[in-house]
Amino acid sequence: MATEIDPIHQFEIKNLVSLGSPGGVDLAFTNSAAFMFGIVALVFFFLTSATSSRALVPGRFQSVAELAYEFVASTVRSTAGTEGMKFFPLVFSLFIFVFTANMLGMVPFSFTVTSHLIVTAALAVVVIGTVILYGFIRHGTHFLHLFVPSGVPAFLLPFMVLIELISFLSRPISLSLRLFANMLAGHIAMKVFAGFIVMMIAGGAAGVAGAILPLSMVVALTALEFLVCFLQAYVFTVLTCIYLNDALHPGH
Repeated sequence: MATEIDPIHQFEIKNLVSLGSPGGVDLAFTNSAAFMFGIVALVFFFLTSATSSRALVPGRFQSVAELAYEFVASTVRSTAGTEGMKFFPLVFSLFIFVFTANMLGMVPFSFTVTSHLIVTAALAVVVIGTVILYGFIRHGTHFLHLFVPSGVPAFLLPFMVLIELISFLSRPISLSLRLFANMLAGHIAMKVFAGFIVMMIAGGAAGVAGAILPLSMVVALTALEFLVCFLQAYVFTVLTCIYLNDALHPGH
């Protein structure tokens, strides 16, 4: 019973297949890795099957795929401009992965990979790494103008450069923490109130009547969490586009 009510137990990473210990480091194929492979496979098969017919009058699955495409494309254009469409494959992949991972985590007894900081941090590093790499390839040292605001008096310039540098370095931290914290907190809250229901029902008839309140909270939190799943994927996508726009136009 304690394991079932424990709100942290749902985030436990379990080794499924041991991969040995090269260099003294234990490697294993975990449940987290299995779900990430599953998410990629699910997205791949859905998109390929939905777009295979390329019908003039799209069916349900093709309509969903086209809607997702247009939604991400409009987000990229409105945030990073038409030139930002060169990053569309990256942005679309990030959005569809995060969205699918969030939604899959809402299925009972599944695993929410985006509730682990190592996963969200890896995604954030990919984004910031792309910004830095493309920025220097495209603009050379001119990319460093991103940290030099225009029109700033000379005596304030060192402080402004330091502030801009700290702000840039904090981007992957905030990008990863925002997604991780929201998914973690939401699932913990649902688990806690679900645990209240179990404990009250175990208390007899009076407890069953009292369980109506936490049950109502679980229903409300579940609806809210579905909304959060989409919003966090959207926010992650918008911030990615904003950061990529800095790689395209590093001048202030």
